Amino acid sequence: MNNTNEFDAIVVGTGISGGWAAKELTEKGLKTLVLERGRMVKHRDDYPTANKDPWDYKHGDVITKETRKRQEKQSRTHYTTVESTKHFFVDDVNHPYNETKPFDWMRGYHVGGRSIMWGRQSYRWSDIDFEANAKEGVAIDWPIRYKDIAPWYEHVEKYVGISGEKLNLKQLPDSVFLKPMELTCVEDQLKESIASKYTDRLLTIGRVAHITEGTKPGDGRINCQFRNRCSRGCPFGAYFSSNSSTLPAAYATNNMTLRPNSIVSEVMYDKNTKRATGVRVIDSETNEVIEYKAKVIFLCASTVGSTSILMQSKSERFPNGMGNDSGELGHNIMDHHFQVGASGKTDMYKDKYHTGRRPNGFYIPRFRNLGGNTNQKDFLRGYGYQGGGGRGGSWTKSAEEMAFGGDFKNAILNPGDWEIGMNAFGEVLPYHENKMELNYDKKDQWGLPTVTFDADIKENERNMRKDMKQQAIEMLENAGFKDVHGYERDYTLGLGIHEMGTARMGRDPKTSVLNKNNQVHDVENVFVTDGSCMTSAANQNPSLTYMALTARAANYAVEQLKKMNL
Repeated sequence: MNNTNEFDAIVVGTGISGGWAAKELTEKGLKTLVLERGRMVKHRDDYPTANKDPWDYKHGDVITKETRKRQEKQSRTHYTTVESTKHFFVDDVNHPYNETKPFDWMRGYHVGGRSIMWGRQSYRWSDIDFEANAKEGVAIDWPIRYKDIAPWYEHVEKYVGISGEKLNLKQLPDSVFLKPMELTCVEDQLKESIASKYTDRLLTIGRVAHITEGTKPGDGRINCQFRNRCSRGCPFGAYFSSNSSTLPAAYATNNMTLRPNSIVSEVMYDKNTKRATGVRVIDSETNEVIEYKAKVIFLCASTVGSTSILMQSKSERFPNGMGNDSGELGHNIMDHHFQVGASGKTDMYKDKYHTGRRPNGFYIPRFRNLGGNTNQKDFLRGYGYQGGGGRGGSWTKSAEEMAFGGDFKNAILNPGDWEIGMNAFGEVLPYHENKMELNYDKKDQWGLPTVTFDADIKENERNMRKDMKQQAIEMLENAGFKDVHGYERDYTLGLGIHEMGTARMGRDPKTSVLNKNNQVHDVENVFVTDGSCMTSAANQNPSLTYMALTARAANYAVEQLKKMNL
């Protein structure tokens, strides 16, 4: 920290969007204050479990009953049921939220946010995604198209490092790629079967933010080591995170001031200038209230965080929250629905195995509702599959029973059959009734209102899930796998950890919160570039789009500052 309270720019949040905002603004010469509500996490120094093995944990890397009590909601999913990552997720006792309908809100309050724990799947959107709302009469139209964001996809991809292969698909534009990771033999079997039996779909290796050749800018970023311990923090910087990449770049400019433990309670507004003047911050350790001023403010606190700040930013001009003339703030919350697919086995390839722990799987891009025979009567939009195939170990079954003696020793030396599975990720439509609200009757320890979720999937998604399961079974059976089983597990919104849409972009202030440049309507020096800005959800993982939108908005903000328009 330095001792000034005035800056050129303020960035709220240090996750994927906040890191990019910090990098772009500081590299363009702006003295920038970066605020993080959580604790400091230093790259490498603060990854305490990065090199631990399961046997280093008393309970075999499974959270204890005591941990589950304090992380009751955080541990409802497989993301947070291990000791090795529990420290990167919040304590539900200290950070409560409310549910009218079940909602899985997984959070990490620390420098870097969820950029440390994310799945790293990185896909571009296409005009099919940006035009869908307008063509189908759903919600409102996006104010941008693919051509507006394509140069910024390329800008961030060259810096991040995206591993994958070119496909020339209209529904999934190619990125600037590093060499792809390899498929296993069973994945190749499925790939070849799909290629021979279908004309509307294909299988490829996942596109991931991992360095597979050379190096990338940041703090010593080198090739992926195939340890697959990514969610613990990567000391090699092989996958992209704010901590290893964008924040070190911002720091190197000498233009960044980073302040952890800083909870932004509101954006301050001047009705005479019609501009935001800065933010009000609560120091989470001392409860001191501090005001910081800046010419430009970027809200990148994640979908729920940024929307909560806007809702709390009330004034005579905005009695219902900053930018909420439309009444849409907090509404239209989306995610990606999944937990449905199929799995199978094969008794082939007994002489084969694989080395390393590939932090990636295969991907089957969207093949529904793309025109012609791909169009469906029962649902709009589409889905893709993420999956993987490997050789199982019979020792896991032995260990569940009489796990000792000579037979057990022999069992653990012999790998089991090759297995394969796929899990569908589908688009959730933007429904006005799906919303988050602030509960001022239930406040947190800093006196701020807690969040209440009231959202679920509808008939369109339920119909899509039937097709997700059916097509997965069909593809595996066609490829000759045996013991093929379809499954559909319980899903609630938020479980995909892709919450988005609560401060959507649009052309009309009467129906949206942000304009085509991610500016709050009528408060032009406030930009929102995280998931809350999304007008629809597509079916691809959204983080690459957040990065591109953030870089694009930062560039625009600096241009407008130079023109004295902000």
